[in-house]
Amino acid sequence: MTCTNCGSAYGPESSFCPSCGAALAAGARPVLAVNAQSERTAAMLCHLTALAGVIIPFGNLLGPLIVWLVKRDESSLVDREGKESLNFQISMSIYAIVSSLLILLLIGIPMLVIVGLVDIILTIVASVKTANGESYTYPLTIRFLR
Repeated sequence: MTCTNCGSAYGPESSFCPSCGAALAAGARPVLAVNAQSERTAAMLCHLTALAGVIIPFGNLLGPLIVWLVKRDESSLVDREGKESLNFQISMSIYAIVSSLLILLLIGIPMLVIVGLVDIILTIVASVKTANGESYTYPLTIRFLR
């Protein structure tokens, strides 16, 4: 069975969707909502557009921000994943700035490399999980948006 809110699969004994937490009607057989796939795609884009930061300055913040601002009122999934992506990208930007300042102490160069790799890898992992209908929570994230 699939959740009408996010399109995720769940077992017959479930009362709440394991991905989005939506209440499931007892005894009802929910079907995939018509726009569930487009919601998951938009939620995935909230994460995936952060990779624009590799090419465009501040693209890691602007990409998710634009997708989130455009689609947040249409879907709670996009709202949640957009906030998660923005919180992570803001956190990574702060970590990169601190690492840049530490270049004077020679520890900043390896820290910048690690921060960059962690950002790219976790962004790809979050994009794939979200595309598969799973909710993803980034580690090392400061929660600015709730």
